[in-house]
Amino acid sequence: MTLMLASVTNPAEAEAVWAGGADIIDLKDPAKGALGALDARVVAEVVHAIAKRRLVSATAGDSFASPEAVIDAVVTMAATGVDYVKVGFSSDEAGADCIRALGSLAGKVKLVGVLFADREPDLAVLRLMAEQGFVGAMLDTAAKGDGRLLDHMDVAALVRFVDQCREVGLLSGLAGSLEAPDVPRLLPLQPTYLGFRGTLCHGRSRNASIDAASVRMIRDLIPCEGDSQIAPAESRIDWRFLAARAHAAPSERTIETDRVFVHDLVIPCSIGAYDFERGLKQNVRFNIDVDIKRAQHHSDDMRDIFSYDLIVDAIKIILGRGHVELIETLARDIAESVLSHPHVVRLCVRVEKLDVICGMVGVEIKRERATELAAVDRLFPSLTGAAGNTRSH
Repeated sequence: MTLMLASVTNPAEAEAVWAGGADIIDLKDPAKGALGALDARVVAEVVHAIAKRRLVSATAGDSFASPEAVIDAVVTMAATGVDYVKVGFSSDEAGADCIRALGSLAGKVKLVGVLFADREPDLAVLRLMAEQGFVGAMLDTAAKGDGRLLDHMDVAALVRFVDQCREVGLLSGLAGSLEAPDVPRLLPLQPTYLGFRGTLCHGRSRNASIDAASVRMIRDLIPCEGDSQIAPAESRIDWRFLAARAHAAPSERTIETDRVFVHDLVIPCSIGAYDFERGLKQNVRFNIDVDIKRAQHHSDDMRDIFSYDLIVDAIKIILGRGHVELIETLARDIAESVLSHPHVVRLCVRVEKLDVICGMVGVEIKRERATELAAVDRLFPSLTGAAGNTRSH
């Protein structure tokens, strides 16, 4: 389950994001840069006001004159009583020296190391952080206003970050001028948390005050643990009976759909079962049509939207895993990934290799939600099923 981290500057903002449902309240001074540290007295005041109702983290900075200076900054911030202290590092030897220096605080302070997507981060330092006793790592952007996280690293690179954090036992966080449309794109990566500041503020300005409606928007886009829970009374319902009843009524069977598509997307891919196809890339064209359940009401709200970005991201994530033996496997994996989204009813995936002959060769597959699952989903949309309930034809 991915958590929502909201960055605030004072007790009033902390109360606002707490009321809006944020899981982690993060303290920073946006006027001082990406990880600007607040005055320790303000941090202590917020910690006292929150009174353990939420986890609280605070930034200690990202630019230090020496390893000794970073230790002093972290000790000062940890003394406020926060649960986590975040520290930014460069991906050079000076950054590595600071990470090693903080190893002396392992077991005393829960440290989260922050790397910057717009400064060519070296993911090799994740293992160093783990070895020095850090509990988590995070990707952010250093230059605010110069692009979002996804402008500097695509989803395949972010998958590698999250996976490497998991491999070495670190919590993982993603932040960096994230906006509402980024949330459904990043949730499938399963980071520990997503971090926000600017998009939660009035006018989308990170130096403005918190806007309650914006907090609620982001909160609604990130499922809470309770969202998947079934009330005791509901757990006694016979789902098969309800599905059969819905299946028996033609008027109930109809699902109005809209179509979202990606056509003629050509990407160089490492694909093929022959030895000569390894170690080189060949052009592959993707045409994907996705039928989604139409929203029950007209809305310009991101919470009701299935974006074509999710289709493109699914392709990039799968290709980012490495060489694909069979084009059929590629088509199947794309279909399963896209169909896992609760709004998707059915889809058609067409994948063509363009460099094999003077023409094209490929495969087209169609998938849809199982009939009984779709019926239950129409009656009880909060119980939407998983990707495994599919069938092909």
